[in-house]
This record gives sequence, C-alpha cells and structure tokens, in this order.
Amino acid sequence: MNTTAIEKIANAVLYEGYLLYPYRSSAIKNQQRFNFGVLYPREYCDLQSGAESSEMRTECLVHAPPSATIEAKIRFLQLVEREQRQEGIEREITTPTLALDSIVAKPFRRRFTCGKVDDTGGRQLEAELELHATALDADLFRLTVTVRNVAPLHDPARDRVLLESLVSVHSILHVDGGEFVSSLDPPEQWKTAVAACHNLGAWPVLVGEEGQRDLILSSPIILYDYPEIAPESPGDLFDGTEIDEILALRILTMTDAEKQEVRSGDDRARRILERTEMLPPEHFQKLHGALRGLRIHPEEAP
Repeated sequence: MNTTAIEKIANAVLYEGYLLYPYRSSAIKNQQRFNFGVLYPREYCDLQSGAESSEMRTECLVHAPPSATIEAKIRFLQLVEREQRQEGIEREITTPTLALDSIVAKPFRRRFTCGKVDDTGGRQLEAELELHATALDADLFRLTVTVRNVAPLHDPARDRVLLESLVSVHSILHVDGGEFVSSLDPPEQWKTAVAACHNLGAWPVLVGEEGQRDLILSSPIILYDYPEIAPESPGDLFDGTEIDEILALRILTMTDAEKQEVRSGDDRARRILERTEMLPPEHFQKLHGALRGLRIHPEEAP
C-alpha cells in the first residue's frame, strides 16, 4: 500500500480552499473563508432553509464475505481563532476494525468531542459517526458511513459558526478480505446497485495503486478513481484548480510588505512562501509542462 501517495491526496482535499493567493488574511478573497465539506450545527442549517448541511453520507459497494473487516478514518479541520484570524487544526477519528456482518444487524455509532474552548481558542465540537452495512446479495454489501455535526448553535453569524463546524470533512475507508466496487465504473452486474447508492456531500473513489480495491477516499470534491498529485508539484498551494507554475510566479511578484504579512500570518502560508522562494530555476522548468506519454489514434496507425 502506497500510504504516502494516499496521504498526499487526502491532504490536498483537507486543505483545498483553506487560504487562497495572495495568502494574506487582509486579502478580500480571504475575508470570507470558503471551504468544501463543511458540516454546520443542525440548528444553523435549519435557519438557512436547507442551503447548508450538518450531515455527510457516503454509500459504496463492497464485494466481500461477511467475515471481511472494515475500518473508517474520518478527517477534518477544526477552525480556531488566533491573533484575530482563523487557523485550522487537523482532527482525525478512526473506528475499530469491524466485521461486515457485525454492522449489518447493529450499526456502529460513536459520539466524539474535540477542541475544548480553553485549549484551542475555539468551541468544543460535537459529532457523531455511524457505520452500517446492508447485505444486497451473496458477498455483496452496501456500506454507509455517516458523519453528523450534533453540536448546539451558539452564534449564527457565518464567521462565528465556522468555529462550531467540521471543515473539509472526508473519510478513508479500508476493507480487509474483500474489495470495493468502483462507483464511477462498476462491473455490469452491479451497475444498478451502484446507481441506488445515495451520497450526500461525498464522492467516493478508489485510491492507491491502479487496480487496488481495498481503499476508498470519500471526498467533498469530485475526483476520479486513483487520483494522483503531479510529481512536479513542489507542495500544497490550497488551490487544486490553479496551475502551480502561475501561482508560484505570482507569489514571487509580491512586494516585501505583502510577503512580510504572509510570514507573520498563518504558519502554513508562511511555508508556501518560503518554499516558493527557494525553488531552483530547473524546478520552474518542470512546472512549465510534462509529457506523460503518447497514444496513436487507430485511424493514424501505420
């Protein structure tokens, strides 16, 4: 298992939109934080007439005997206030290893709290994780993973309610003794069952080496099976829709005053600036483009 590659993908999801170029808190685009996969308190969602969600649900198929085991890891950011800005603290919740047949009759549920007011500068988060399997056929199960924000609402102002929310929520699912079925390209015999899966704010894809089927990344961002981070990318820039070369060049054009604001702000933004300033010229050449391979169209074949 290439855990390093999987962690890079998961971290790209975790920090997508965390802080945008020019990576300064005073920049207009960073005055209102925009994140994917935010689970707000239920009461806030009711006030928004359903425009926001307090729940994320992942459904995917597992081809495995009842004795196969499942493990789920839920990852998210908790936003806290530090020096008049919001910063993210990484949080992770992992279930015990559970046999598929054990969560058919009785779903696994766990409530968890993290981030007390006195140790983070933010509010305590309260959430619930539920793991359930439904037998569909011989050795075929539908796995349902649900994450809910169950914290009470203290302040409905958007910049304040984010301190009570789970941000950039995603999950990594692992099966031992079986394999997951692709939700994007399932075998013909399971297409109907895949179409019946209902995902809420989640997009489950296979991850790992091509052909590996024991891991699923359920992301709030639309991905394809076996996503990869380009090897030329020097590191996270919090904006997967932008081109690394353009962002790197723009960072280098910032004034000394702008760079000083970045250095004195969010620590992750500071590392982006320092890493970009240290890139050698030959690495910029790599960012300019790469040829992965050529395919000959059948009509053009000799």
